[in-house]
Amino acid sequence: MIPLRRTKIVVTLGPSIDDPLMLERVILDGAVVFRANFSHGEIEMHEKRINLVREIAAKHQITVAILVDLQGPKIRIGRFANKKICLKEGQSFILDTKLPDGSGNEETVTLAYENLPRDVKHGDVLLLDDGRIVLDVVKSDASKVYCTVSVGGELSNNKGINRMGGGLSAAALTDKDRADIKEAVRLQADYIAISFPRHADDVKEARILIKAAGGNPGIISKIERAEAITNLSGIVQASDAVMIARGDLGVEIGDAELPGVQKRIIKVSHHYNKPVITATQMLETMTYNTIPTRAEVSDVANAVLDGTDAVMLSGETAVGLYPDKAVAAMSRICLSAEKHRETRVRRHKDYPLHHVDESIAAATMYIANHLDIKAIIALTESGTTPLLMSRINSSIPIYALSRHQNTLCRMALFRDVHPIPFDATDIDRRTLNQAAILTLQSRHILDAGDLVIITKGDLIGVHGRTNSLKIVTVGEAVAGG
Repeated sequence: MIPLRRTKIVVTLGPSIDDPLMLERVILDGAVVFRANFSHGEIEMHEKRINLVREIAAKHQITVAILVDLQGPKIRIGRFANKKICLKEGQSFILDTKLPDGSGNEETVTLAYENLPRDVKHGDVLLLDDGRIVLDVVKSDASKVYCTVSVGGELSNNKGINRMGGGLSAAALTDKDRADIKEAVRLQADYIAISFPRHADDVKEARILIKAAGGNPGIISKIERAEAITNLSGIVQASDAVMIARGDLGVEIGDAELPGVQKRIIKVSHHYNKPVITATQMLETMTYNTIPTRAEVSDVANAVLDGTDAVMLSGETAVGLYPDKAVAAMSRICLSAEKHRETRVRRHKDYPLHHVDESIAAATMYIANHLDIKAIIALTESGTTPLLMSRINSSIPIYALSRHQNTLCRMALFRDVHPIPFDATDIDRRTLNQAAILTLQSRHILDAGDLVIITKGDLIGVHGRTNSLKIVTVGEAVAGG
């Protein structure tokens, strides 16, 4: 049986888990959210992988979520004639939007991002290849950026470019992203992640495009621009979840600033009742090694202690040699971190409650944290009440029962929440509580004598109407109302 881990694990699909037996091990080791990175590969390949995930998860009666990650603007250099060059400190180097791709050399290379010459000025600092190469901008004209190399080294094809401090004008959604949104909706993705949003309007635009495509997946905003930190509250409120994309973000704001900013993003996400994923280089050495470094273990554990909903693996599972071992290590670290008091200390809301379901969620968690409650059973249509419960620390598992597959899949991301299929619409109100308890007993979750809390609405099958909670003892006669 999979350990009852409160923090969720996101894995990236790729060649390393294309084999059904390996993918099955990854699922059984605890991965519950599967990321299809639309920056690479064809739609047909992504569709095949997504279908295989759903097939294997269904075989084991495990609810998983599919996350489609949009590419976003390509702020990259082009290709070199010899695939790579070596830049030396103090030399001149030109970024040229008009240079034919594939003809780059030690003096110049083309740009995939045509607006860069207009976005930069003398004195700006450009960071290439995640900051490994540093260029000082001397001047720019209509098509070229003239630079001096301040930190040199090997530079290969298609590496990314960041401006220190942010400020690049590239729109968050490209023509490719607009087409990919339609494909993501067709593939019934549970979440769509948008890359490089600068403000809430980028998120709102994505939501309009998703609605026009006929879908309703949750939107995850990837926080990876310096401007996104300035506009963090607005972006979080406009999103359904956020991802701390620490690669580009760390380059733009500086690596030393990243730990504090990560904590701030998690805190702001909790304030607005939004799930948050911590991503990038969490167990990167496990791409080629069978065990993580102690620093990586601490990194994952600290994200859990800070209250992240999920931790993410990228290359470790997409192209790594040991994807199942990486997931198993991630699960082991999360379980250990969750034993610490910091993850269970009560964090109740210190501001007024405005909605009935929010009040029910807060009351439920207060009772659960002060009474010997074995489990919380939340009958839900939209998943909102379990989400609100999950914002309050507790060691009590939340079992979210719903008849809607999309709701179940969305809840797979929520910390502490364990989705279970359950259709309450055809069950007599007088036996509804008992039916919910029997569902958990059939999965060997509850025993006779256990104390549980059940939440639901007076009107079964209606969204947003959770307005009651009941404390019951398993095995005793239970009224449904």
